[in-house]
Amino acid sequence: MSHWPAVPAVLDNARVAAELEAFAALLDLAESTPYASRAYRGAAAIIRELRSPIMTLVREGRERELRGIGPGISARLRELAETGSIAEVDELRRRARPDLVALGRLLGIAPRRMLKIASVLGAETPDDFRRIAREGSLQRVPGIGPATERLILERLDSEAGQPRRGLLLHAARDLVGGIAAALGGEMAGDPRRWADLSFDLAIVVPAARPAEVLDAFDRLPQIVTVVDRADRSAVGVTVEGVPVALSIPEPAGFGTELVRRTGAPAYVDALEPLPEAADERDVYAELGIPWCPPELREAPFAGEPPRLIEQDDVRGDLHCHTTWSDGRASVLEMATAARDLGYEYLAICDHTPNVRVVPGLDADALRRQGEEIQEANDRLDPFRVLRGVEVDILRDGGLDLPDDVLAELDWVQLSLHAGQRDPGARLTAKVVEAMQHPAVRCLSHPRGRILNHRPSNALDLEAVIAEAIRHGVALEVNGLPDRLDLAGPEVRLAVEAGATVVVSTDAHSVRGLGNMPLAVATARRGWASPTHVLNTQPLDDVLAHRR
Repeated sequence: MSHWPAVPAVLDNARVAAELEAFAALLDLAESTPYASRAYRGAAAIIRELRSPIMTLVREGRERELRGIGPGISARLRELAETGSIAEVDELRRRARPDLVALGRLLGIAPRRMLKIASVLGAETPDDFRRIAREGSLQRVPGIGPATERLILERLDSEAGQPRRGLLLHAARDLVGGIAAALGGEMAGDPRRWADLSFDLAIVVPAARPAEVLDAFDRLPQIVTVVDRADRSAVGVTVEGVPVALSIPEPAGFGTELVRRTGAPAYVDALEPLPEAADERDVYAELGIPWCPPELREAPFAGEPPRLIEQDDVRGDLHCHTTWSDGRASVLEMATAARDLGYEYLAICDHTPNVRVVPGLDADALRRQGEEIQEANDRLDPFRVLRGVEVDILRDGGLDLPDDVLAELDWVQLSLHAGQRDPGARLTAKVVEAMQHPAVRCLSHPRGRILNHRPSNALDLEAVIAEAIRHGVALEVNGLPDRLDLAGPEVRLAVEAGATVVVSTDAHSVRGLGNMPLAVATARRGWASPTHVLNTQPLDDVLAHRR
């Protein structure tokens, strides 16, 4: 069965972005140049965030006005507009076999190895592979012995389960949100709770005739193989090996299923048995408890949820970078974009020299950047661009800039880049020492984690929170998708102790400013209200916070 429809029913921006991302994945599998797939993914991201319909721009011949849309991508967009598909996809599918690769990744088998195994076994489809493997033929493949065969068979028996590596939040919400929109349903699972990493990706679609929804799910460009299908449910797999679960309740039970598929198991178990209702809020009403925001549905709790911070509460972004260090946009470009988002202020916080892996600003460069910031302020008044810095903490707890320079700045953020693997006592001592500097206003990404790559450091967070309260230093909730640091439970620890937090993007591009919802959602997962978050306040109150 083809998973690439000839003519999609709706070519909205989400669908076009999904088609380009699927094309990029096929280019990767076909071992095309990495620059090509990166360009298509970049174009997909731009189109997904575009406010105007991309197909309108294509029909008007204006798609090349978008940054990142070159002649090759433009031609693919015109082809989509004219025919509803990209002809090269079929050839790439024949060569790259994404359905087999997706199954292989779900089983923990690398793409080349999976295609080699399938070739030796004569498996043309995932169903062929399952059948032949279960017939006991895997050991015909060179390099597969009894232990490996047993492992593959065990994974085949649980292939509709969770991925072994979590999906970053922005990617999970893009994937699940795109599928939900295409099917007329709602996202559920980890992405709806805004979990740091998503393992349980789910969509709930109400329908009286589930077969139509199941067939549409099977044809989506994001889904390259369906590994499990029942009357009202299915599990599809993306080319990256990510399983996505589809649930199709009767419309009268949609709210019930959405509650059940959104909450973490412990949370849902505490609510069972759930009453049947078409609307999620009605489920809570019939249970006699207040409606609960998805971000708080990790563990059961009693009582009224607090008034959580919302995106509209945020007045400014207090952490971004420019071309002066490792950013991709100028001071004016970043400031203009922030103003256009409705903010009142933006702090420019480029790196200092000790970071080493990227360019850093010394005292002279910071002062020259200050002149550029003043020019931007003159042009954008009353919007305010703050002179800031992300200053490195040195090994002895000192700061990577002279005191007189730090005293000139509006906003000084501490950052620990080197020494993340230091013992907890040493790490905590130098961070606490640095927080006592009178110019410091915020501690950036305190735990130093990089999701899926580097665990949190051994910092004594309770000691750091106490020091932050003592000196009026805010703690950052960093919105970079691979950081989200502080994490939700750490935010809750901070705000319950009385600390102030800041939600920031750490944006390195204009597009990166769009990560604020990730920071806000992470703060919400930590039960943060607007009063806990410094940059919900007017600028004068922000600047007076430590004085």
